Amino acid sequence: MSTRGPVVIVGPPGSGKSTVGPLLAERLGVGYRDADADLEAEEGRTISDIFATDGEPVFRALEERNIEKTLREHTGVYSLGGGAVLSEATRARLRGHTVVFLNVGMAEGVRRTGLSTARPLLAGVNPRATYKALLDARLPVYREVATLEIGTDDRSPAEVVAEIVERLRAEPVRESPGSVPESCVE
Repeated sequence: MSTRGPVVIVGPPGSGKSTVGPLLAERLGVGYRDADADLEAEEGRTISDIFATDGEPVFRALEERNIEKTLREHTGVYSLGGGAVLSEATRARLRGHTVVFLNVGMAEGVRRTGLSTARPLLAGVNPRATYKALLDARLPVYREVATLEIGTDDRSPAEVVAEIVERLRAEPVRESPGSVPESCVE
């Protein structure tokens, strides 16, 4: 398996991006980055604080800039925030990369997120309805950018990683500068 730049992980809140990403990087023997964690470190405040203080448009602009830079520089596994794919610029930048969409059903996603207030878009009067609307709106976008789609319901992170590695091995080889070497996949 070879890809240009990082293997990018996308999916809605609760799909397992922040759990599966580091495990996948370890399995592939490459570095791991998380877009939300990078942005929080760069800004010195939480995503929730950025949303509350500056609003979603400012957050999305910061997120776009951070993703653009990391896609150029990082060659390991890179997990994006759930809404990052809403940006047309980010979707364009993902073209040519290996993008793994971690798909989660509504019931499982709600259970995993616990309707956390740390997730700004799930806060509100009816978080279940908000989560369903989020899934309905984003599913086509995740599928648009994905080169692989992996279901995560009723599966352990290790099972999800094993399927990703197996599917990456089966992907056509795309050699380019900054590629994850084929030897990284066992």
